[in-house]
Amino acid sequence: MQPDEFRRLGYQVIDMIADYRATIAQRPVWSQLRPGELRSQLPAHPPEHPEPAAAILADIERLIIPGLSNWQHPRFFGYFPANASLASLLGDMLSGGLGQLGLNWQASPPLTELEELTTDWMRQLIGLSEMWRGVIQDTASTSTLVALLCARERATDHCQVRGGLQALPAPLVVYTSTQSHSSVEKAVLLAGFGRDNLRLIPVDDQFAMRVDALEAAIAADRAAGRVPCAVVASIGATATTACDPLEPIGALCQREGIWLHVDAAMAGSAMILPECRQLWQGIEQADSLVLNPHKWLGAAFDCSLYYVRDPQHLIRVMSTNPSYLQTGADGTVTNYRDWGIPLGRRFRALKLYFLLRCEGAEGLRVRLRRDLANARWLAAQVDATPPWRRLAPVPLQTVCVRHEPPGLTDEALDQHTLRWVGMINAGGAAYLTPAVLDGRWMVRVSIGAEPTEHADVVALWELMQATATCVAA
Repeated sequence: MQPDEFRRLGYQVIDMIADYRATIAQRPVWSQLRPGELRSQLPAHPPEHPEPAAAILADIERLIIPGLSNWQHPRFFGYFPANASLASLLGDMLSGGLGQLGLNWQASPPLTELEELTTDWMRQLIGLSEMWRGVIQDTASTSTLVALLCARERATDHCQVRGGLQALPAPLVVYTSTQSHSSVEKAVLLAGFGRDNLRLIPVDDQFAMRVDALEAAIAADRAAGRVPCAVVASIGATATTACDPLEPIGALCQREGIWLHVDAAMAGSAMILPECRQLWQGIEQADSLVLNPHKWLGAAFDCSLYYVRDPQHLIRVMSTNPSYLQTGADGTVTNYRDWGIPLGRRFRALKLYFLLRCEGAEGLRVRLRRDLANARWLAAQVDATPPWRRLAPVPLQTVCVRHEPPGLTDEALDQHTLRWVGMINAGGAAYLTPAVLDGRWMVRVSIGAEPTEHADVVALWELMQATATCVAA
């Protein structure tokens, strides 16, 4: 494809994206496709000869777009906000179009230096001290894995350059709460700790990690000859957006010489609001943290910010230095290949750069405050409307609810919950995520899609009441 043809087709693709976003509110929120339905309509074998781009775009319009799950829909209330601001999308498109590959600083100086700039801009916006340095990873799952690898190496005086974990005289232990994200357990497994050396710490009635239980678990492991290595604390736990108490956890970790990693994947964006920073009071005691601007903030996926207080330790754990990557600039510049797992990296900073410049910090704050106000409004409606019950505090934008008709308990109540939320999701007018909390099913209402306004939340509440009442009748 030559530049002139690319220009012509590119305009059509931009129009397709703009039309999709302009009409998204009229589409079902969640995909209506049945398993295998799309694939059955596509060729089973790859094309031998070039096809006209017009035919490809027609298939996208006819087959792909109608089957999408519409995460950018104003009545998407599932999982977490996964906003892909059109401003950020422009940066993402440029990233692909410019075709840069950041093997080291010299391979693309602007890629590296814009990443340094945007991560520092975000550091300032979320109120972190100048002690922190950032890097853009793909997801929080990768960032947590990197954090645990760094924790492992610090606890063992860099066992990776000797016999690794297999040569250690005692097992290393990782601690996190029962409410932490599944990526923590996955990172524990991938980093070689083993599931037997993961401690799930109980939570209090606010679903935050109990510091007394954490302290007791650490003491028990030390007494048994094991080595406490890392604590992963949650700011904005997945099910409830609960926040672990960082100040006492941080003090305990510093006293015990344990790495503290903070998972603030979704909630970290809220720290651009000064009034929310009390939720992570004590963050400066952490060794590493992750937040995902590709969630609530609005950066196009994927864009995960990983911050560390000791970048030299990260570099020592992650560095590679083959002859073909050595340059005269080494030692005076940042080589981000030594800040994570991949050697190469895309120009991800562009999507964050566009978002911050086009929206501005104040524009982002206005949108997040709107979502917080909508969540508080919904929580108040639930509190005032029996037999509805709010099951957790609402520190951010997620409201956990259950409809509890008299006489329904245990499995019958679970079936009722799954029926009414299933009816809403199947109907296409809104999308919600059921989840288990304290052993029983409940429904999470996650407010924060970019186009979601108060009227959408009001309509959702009316739909929830009507559907649950109908199911209970």
